[in-house]
Amino acid sequence: MNRAHAPAHIVDPVLEEVATDVFAYIQPDGGWCVNNAGLIRSPRHSVLIDTAATEYRSRRLARTVESLLDGAQPTWLVNTHFHGDHSFGNVVFDRSVILAHTNTRAEAERAGLGMTTLWSEVDWGDIEVRLPDLTVDGDAVLHADGLRVELIHPGPAHTTGDLLVWLPERRVLFGGDIVMAGVAPYCLMGSVSGTIHALEAIVALDPVTIVPGHGPVSGPEVLEDNIEYLRWVQRLAAEGAAAGLPALEIARAADTGAFTGLGEPERLVSNLHRALLELDTERRLGQPIDVLGSFTDMITLHGGQVPRSAA
Repeated sequence: MNRAHAPAHIVDPVLEEVATDVFAYIQPDGGWCVNNAGLIRSPRHSVLIDTAATEYRSRRLARTVESLLDGAQPTWLVNTHFHGDHSFGNVVFDRSVILAHTNTRAEAERAGLGMTTLWSEVDWGDIEVRLPDLTVDGDAVLHADGLRVELIHPGPAHTTGDLLVWLPERRVLFGGDIVMAGVAPYCLMGSVSGTIHALEAIVALDPVTIVPGHGPVSGPEVLEDNIEYLRWVQRLAAEGAAAGLPALEIARAADTGAFTGLGEPERLVSNLHRALLELDTERRLGQPIDVLGSFTDMITLHGGQVPRSAA
């Protein structure tokens, strides 16, 4: 797919240099399948953080990256998790070594291109799954010449294979989808309590600048916003379970209050599915869950319509 012009609905991405040679690639509006990426530029070993969902968006990202790297591709491409909006574009970066958590590779292989069937109206282009070349089971460190790039696996959070990308010398954190700005968090495939734990661990790092997986570049206040939302989800789940209600009924009855303005509000029911499961303390965090059943509930909560994707 080689278009001279973007599809009419696509808003131009924004490139922000958030620290010296550290860039956030922000794709408005940050909703379903419209994610952010990042680039750490260095003379020999640059690092790209995530790609994009469609061929068009991924090739546009590649052009931006190559313009910053004098035509080169990054040495490393870190996938923060397996979801296709962050990884389908891997195939475009054929000269980069892809690094991810072990669980991310396994989940990407299992999921394939399944995400594309949820939004049949999206022009996905000529994409395929390119799996990570190198996997880690815990934390790791990349050295972008003189800059330390810490990859932190916080345990089950957004998924079971998340990696945070932390630059301690720049105090910049790329949060993947553990951190959301302006849109509702989404923990169905990981853990509500695990995401809270991960967010609290990020607070302890004391970052100044945070690049979320979706939404605008933010300060540390976005962490507390996410924590407050997820604790609210936990309270709703506990109260609903005590009343014998399923996730969909809890979501329908919920007073969203301060969270009314968040994008993708239908994610509440998916988060409740996970939070209800976690009320059973004998269950391990991040265990498999009925993803399609949850998505069906989201459609119902969304007025019977599939949530819109601007990908």
